[in-house]
Amino acid sequence: MIIPDTLIQACKTGRPAAQKELYDLLSPFLMGVARRYVSDFSLAEDLMVESIYKILTKLDKYTGVGSFQGWARRVCVNECLMYLRKQKTFHESIEDSHLQIEGEDHFEGQLMAEDILKLIDALPVGYKTVFNMYVIEGYKHREIAEQLGISINTSKSQLILAKKKLRKQWEVLNQDKNENG
Repeated sequence: MIIPDTLIQACKTGRPAAQKELYDLLSPFLMGVARRYVSDFSLAEDLMVESIYKILTKLDKYTGVGSFQGWARRVCVNECLMYLRKQKTFHESIEDSHLQIEGEDHFEGQLMAEDILKLIDALPVGYKTVFNMYVIEGYKHREIAEQLGISINTSKSQLILAKKKLRKQWEVLNQDKNENG
């Protein structure tokens, strides 16, 4: 999806038709982003709408450096993280940075897109958020820790535990597929 510069400029002048067109272009993409962070469809939709509102009201903050889609995704991720921080869903429960996962590369290479989205959606909020930020959004553990108000070791352990849980869920899913044909 490429957002034309002319559409962005038209939105900056406050043209309702342009704003609707931008909404129509961005909403499916941003809904996907929001759904990776929250399981509830209605809540994800609210976060997506709030993100688009922020995008439309803060268009002057977009400098034109980098893709508009990337900037819009960042706005949506930040909106989701603000919501999750308000819910206080992150706990400093594990500080073991020496946890290991055997066969990690093989596991990640096997996953199909629709399967992984279902499995991620079933993770606990902390695991899901760190997994999304690190694996999908490309944040570093230091950035995740700062954004979520947790330690770097907690970020690392949440990621490791998310991967372990995903592996276990994937094995169950594969076993069910093999048994049911």
